[in-house]
Amino acid sequence: MKAKINNLDTIEFSPSKKNPLKGKDFDVEIIDKKEKTLRISLNGKKHEARLLSIDTEAKKVSLKINGNRFQVELTDQYDDLLKSMGMGIGVVQKVNELKAPMPGIVFEIKVKVGDEIKKDDALIVLEAMKMENILKSPIDATIKSILIKKGDTVEKNKILIEFE
Repeated sequence: MKAKINNLDTIEFSPSKKNPLKGKDFDVEIIDKKEKTLRISLNGKKHEARLLSIDTEAKKVSLKINGNRFQVELTDQYDDLLKSMGMGIGVVQKVNELKAPMPGIVFEIKVKVGDEIKKDDALIVLEAMKMENILKSPIDATIKSILIKKGDTVEKNKILIEFE
């Protein structure tokens, strides 16, 4: 297990590595469960820690210890293996474009180049099978280019809009 702190320092914990707390006087006391506050004693020195947030899926924890914020990211050998295969936890493919989900005719374009859009904003109305289909933004972005115009016939998977 590895703990990366503030994207800088990495501490490794494993059976083959020496436990950094072994032989030290270490104690944890819960101060306030509701506020998620602990008092940690290490070799007679007391530290107050508060859990600010936890993302179990991404294995990330945000802590405040003695008034200082720490972001801790935990990984194990399986996370390292997945990351080496390009499938690490929290890997998100960046969406750079909007493609036509079906063949149709561009009925209306609701945005222009340079517009800042939010996820689920209406971008294009595509007429397909005598129905108007509103294509929405999959992300928050800025419109980089619009590759179609009103009245164009498009095939499935044609790139309609590019995002920045």
